[in-house]
Amino acid sequence: MHRGLKLTNLNVEIVCVGNELLIGKTLNTNAHWLAKRITSLGLNVKRVTVVGDNLEDISAAIRETVQRAPYFVIVTGGLGPTFDDMTLEGVAKGLGRELEDNREALDMVKKKYQHYVSEGRIEKYEMTPHRTKMARLPKGATPLLNPVGTAPGVLVIEGDVKIVMLPGVPSEMMAIFDESIAPILKEISGDLMFFEASLDVKEMPESQLAPLIDDVMRDNPYVYIKSHPQASEKVPHLELHLSTTSNDLKTARQRISRVIIQISEIIQEKGGKVKPIKS
Repeated sequence: MHRGLKLTNLNVEIVCVGNELLIGKTLNTNAHWLAKRITSLGLNVKRVTVVGDNLEDISAAIRETVQRAPYFVIVTGGLGPTFDDMTLEGVAKGLGRELEDNREALDMVKKKYQHYVSEGRIEKYEMTPHRTKMARLPKGATPLLNPVGTAPGVLVIEGDVKIVMLPGVPSEMMAIFDESIAPILKEISGDLMFFEASLDVKEMPESQLAPLIDDVMRDNPYVYIKSHPQASEKVPHLELHLSTTSNDLKTARQRISRVIIQISEIIQEKGGKVKPIKS
């Protein structure tokens, strides 16, 4: 783990860019995948923001996010060659930086198109303004190799905040994250890991269970409990999700096991039924 980095600072924010997300045309699977992946690496996702393909909205979202000083900001979408791909410019504006031609990024883009020609996917290529646009990065940025697609990922450091820009295409986003970002997150979280379990609860309304959950969480401050109703109050059925983060798997399991026993006994005493949900 990086020296001097407090566990309470291991916060990540996600910013998703795209009109298609705001109008409901595309389900935001990128945010879902990233949140789950980041959590599994022991970090905390504090916020997910969605903005459209608008330069002012993107730059404002970046400014606001940086002001909250998360350790990492992950931006997805808007890195391609078309006119509505504005993320690079938006991030640059939000940070008060200029866009500049990045030689390393340009080399990555050229090699990709050369590879497409060698595979017969395109007959020939030239570095048009639309293609070189993908290599115009905020000043001081570092390009990240895209193993799947054309547009490189981008890393910018603003003070103590690391900002990563990833393509919106899920396969490209996942590939760059796993190859370039996950190792960094693993390094900063050290041995920290996320552990979770779920309980199926019947015949007990959520409104009756809520104060009992509060009591259990006060007794077990390292375990978070979230209730998810599965039916109406007239047919009480809900799922309890228990989670904890620890740098020791045995400790994490003991915490969760203790809470499962405690809350199960309370539910049964109140006339409810409870059983573990197998993952």
